Amino acid sequence: MIALALAPLLLAAAQTAAPEPDAATRARVERVLTQAPVIDGHNDLAWELRTSYDSAVEAVDLTRDTSKLAKPLQTDIPRLRKGKVGGQFWSLYIPASQTGAQAVQTTLDQIDIVQRFVRAHPDTFMLAQTAADVRAARTRGKIASLMGIEGGHQFGGRLSVLRQFRELGVLYMTLTHSKSLTWADSSTDAARAGGLTPFGRQVVEEMNRIGMIVDVSHVSDATLDAVLNVTRAPVIASHSSARAVADRPRNIPDPLLRRIAENGGVVMVNFYPAFLSTVWNDWDNKRIAFAKLNGLTTDPIKWRDVPALVAWERANPQPRVDVGTVADHVDHIAKVAGHDHVGIGADYDGISGTGPEGMKGVDSYPLLFAELARRGWSDANLAKLSQNNVLRVMEAVEATARAMAKTPPTDANDPG
Repeated sequence: MIALALAPLLLAAAQTAAPEPDAATRARVERVLTQAPVIDGHNDLAWELRTSYDSAVEAVDLTRDTSKLAKPLQTDIPRLRKGKVGGQFWSLYIPASQTGAQAVQTTLDQIDIVQRFVRAHPDTFMLAQTAADVRAARTRGKIASLMGIEGGHQFGGRLSVLRQFRELGVLYMTLTHSKSLTWADSSTDAARAGGLTPFGRQVVEEMNRIGMIVDVSHVSDATLDAVLNVTRAPVIASHSSARAVADRPRNIPDPLLRRIAENGGVVMVNFYPAFLSTVWNDWDNKRIAFAKLNGLTTDPIKWRDVPALVAWERANPQPRVDVGTVADHVDHIAKVAGHDHVGIGADYDGISGTGPEGMKGVDSYPLLFAELARRGWSDANLAKLSQNNVLRVMEAVEATARAMAKTPPTDANDPG
C-alpha cells in the first residue's frame, strides 16, 4: 500500500544497544506500573502446554521459573509478577489447517486448558470478561485472565458456535490466522473474500452484538479496511506492529493505523523479531534455509544443541533487535495514531526460543516502559499504553453490546 524502504535500512544501521535505565527511571516505571499494570493482548501459553506437555496442565509448576525446564516456556507466575502484568489475554490458538468440527473441539480443549491453569492458581489468576472484572482483579492483587480466539476458522462457520464461545468467556476473535477464509482474507495468503463477504460482515455485526472484540491482527489490508467500514465498536490488533518500521504483511500500514484511531481502536505491539525488523527476518530465513538444506532442526529451542547451526550463527551474526527496536514501533504508532491507540501484545510463548535481546519472557515489560520514559513519554501516556487504552476499548465494546441488546441473533452460517 505504501513504500517505505528506507525505514528498515535505518533500523539495520542502528546497532547500538538501548542504554540501561537509571535508578530514577526504574523507580518511576515501578510506580506507573503498580498503579496501571500491563494488560497484554496475546500469549500462547495454552498451546505450549498442549504441544510440549501433552495438555498436562497440572504437571507444569507455574510458580517456578519455567525458562529452566527441559522444554522451556516464556511465561510463569514469578516472571509475570516481575513484569508488572495485571491482565493477560490468553490465546486459544489452533492451527489454521484445522477446520469444521475438529476446529471447534480443539478450541474447546484450549478453553479447558486456560480455565485449568487459572483455577490451579486461585491466589494469582482470576477469570475476567469485562473491564470491571479486570479492575476487580487488580484490587484483589490478582492477574486478570481473559481469552481470545486466534482465527475465524475456529467457530466452524456457525454463528451459534461463536455465541457459545462468548458464553464460555471468549472475549475477542482474530478474524483470520495464516490462511484466508471464504469470508475474510489473511495477510499471509491469497485473497478469497476480497476483504469481507456478506457473511463476513454478519460475523463482525454479530461480534458487536454479543460483546466480542473484533481483532484485526493477521488480516489483509483489504479485510481490515472492510471491518472498519462495518463495525460499530472499536477494534484491536492484539499482536501487530508498524509496517512503516518493519515492512512485513502482518504489520499495519500508516493509513490503516489512522483509520483504527478514528475507530477508537488499539494496536498492540508484537515482540517477535521477525515483525520488528526486516533485516532480522531476512537473517532468520537464511538460517532456516541452511538448516533445511542440511537436514537439521529448525526448532529455535534446539538450535544451540547443534554445532553446525551454532557455527553458522557465529559466521552470520544475528542483527540486533532489542528494547529500542520495540520502542521504535510503539513510538511510531503513537505518533501516527496517537497515544490513545497503542498497546502491547507481545506474543510470548508464540515466539518460543526467541524475542528481542534481553526480553525473552514476560518479566521484560518494564524495560520497554523505561526506554519510552527515556524518550520523553509522560506517566499518563505510559499508563495508556500499559492498560488504559485496552480497558477503554473493552468498555466501548460492552456499551455497544448493551445498545444492541434488543437486536435478535442472526442464524446465518458460512455459505462457503
